Amino acid sequence: QVQLVESGGGLVQAGGSLRLSCAATLRIFSSYTMGWYRQAPGKQRELVATISSGGMRNYAYSVKGRFTISRDGAKNTVYLQMNSLKPEDTAVYYCNANTQRNDYWGQGTQVTVSS
Repeated sequence: QVQLVESGGGLVQAGGSLRLSCAATLRIFSSYTMGWYRQAPGKQRELVATISSGGMRNYAYSVKGRFTISRDGAKNTVYLQMNSLKPEDTAVYYCNANTQRNDYWGQGTQVTVSS
């Protein structure tokens, strides 16, 4: 059974940093595009960052230069390093694993940035 387990969320002051982790029980982790999405209260879920099986990264404009996505194939884990956090980054952050045939989601981890 596929599981994506996020960790690393929490409460941080504006300007601070957090690192999110997503451990994936995927049979062939390397074949998946991994991504982070977020959903703030009353808003739709939005893309934050993705990293392809080949290592190509894509970021939302709002996080470029502040967030970095990376993956570790040996640990089947994807990370999101978040620096210079802003109150508008407050949301539940979800891990996603995607191929043309499969699409999996984690349960989410709360990130709260206080002003």
